[in-house]
Amino acid sequence: MNKSKIFGSMLIIAGTTIGAGMLALPLASSGLGFGVASIIMFLIWSLMTYTALLMIEVHQFAPADATLHTLAYKLLGRKGQLIASFSMMFLFYALCAAYIAGGGEQIHSKLTSWFELDIPMQLGAILFTVLIGTVVAIGTRSVDMINRSLFSLKLIALVLMLFLLLPHISVDNLVALPVHQGLVLASLPVIFTSFGFHGSIPSIVRYLGKDTKALRWIIVVGSALPLAVYLLWMLASQGVLTQNDLMGSQSLNGFIGSLSRLLHDPMIANTVSIFADLALATSFLGVSLGLYDFISDLLKRSAKPGHRVQVALVTFMPPLGFAMFYPQGFIAALGYAAFALVVLAIFLPVAMVSTQRRQVGLGGYRVKGGALGLALVTLAGILIMTVQLLQMFDALPAVG
Repeated sequence: MNKSKIFGSMLIIAGTTIGAGMLALPLASSGLGFGVASIIMFLIWSLMTYTALLMIEVHQFAPADATLHTLAYKLLGRKGQLIASFSMMFLFYALCAAYIAGGGEQIHSKLTSWFELDIPMQLGAILFTVLIGTVVAIGTRSVDMINRSLFSLKLIALVLMLFLLLPHISVDNLVALPVHQGLVLASLPVIFTSFGFHGSIPSIVRYLGKDTKALRWIIVVGSALPLAVYLLWMLASQGVLTQNDLMGSQSLNGFIGSLSRLLHDPMIANTVSIFADLALATSFLGVSLGLYDFISDLLKRSAKPGHRVQVALVTFMPPLGFAMFYPQGFIAALGYAAFALVVLAIFLPVAMVSTQRRQVGLGGYRVKGGALGLALVTLAGILIMTVQLLQMFDALPAVG
């Protein structure tokens, strides 16, 4: 197996995972304390790695170019395919709404502070959507070229941000306990969404072929890289800011402002702000391109300019509408995305593996755990969805 391809595939997993969702982690776990937040993060990583390995088990008996829709139809029939398609669209729209809300807030903040303009928050969301939407509508090549540059800058900003923050850590902040037991459950949907890389698995299988051993290695190591980055990010943010500071930061700008006020170092705040901008832009580019292609295929539209405009409107108007009416809904939208991700990353893999195991018997690669493992994974998915429903009805404390 080509080592360059294996390394590249690991970076695809890591790059898909380390995005704008990372920005919400300090806010989502603000009332937990570093220790409890780290344990929850490790458990979520284990859950998502396990279900990703289930997807590798499913792919071994399918064509190398099989998509999720193909696999769902083959193993679960037309109803399974419809559930997969609906969940995919819901996830993409929810993520796009989150990124527009977060990106719009960042643009609004810069326009008001740099140019002293008195403009509504909604204008930032419109400008961010038009900017990214134009790149996506031009074509995949434009997304690829711009994304490479932005991703490189994002990694530089990430390293610099951690380098500047880590010396300011306070041990007292790190040993804090949860301020409310309900916050332990309330943080689950946002942390869960931050490990959602399953949509890239079919592309990696197509790229590498059905080398199960290499694919397993790629999944474990590729997903462990974001876990390490997330833990460092949580160590820095929760070590520098107290729980009260974090819980008082109701948005990305509030979080950056808290850092700036506490450390009296504009370079740190500027670095975090730049990383936030780049993370939102790269995440929005990737997710909106996937949604754009999905809708283009669904509507059977060609590459004609008129058709591209139609697809762009269907792609970007619904999430922009959410951001217009709920401009500070970044974390809320990520929480809604958890509904669809539970279906795509937990329920569908479990259902497809169960069906395939009945069909093929004991042949081929099998993820360890048997029926008990599948049952525990399903219960975890039900718990995350239940928590999100309780939050919608204000039965659990809100995060962030």
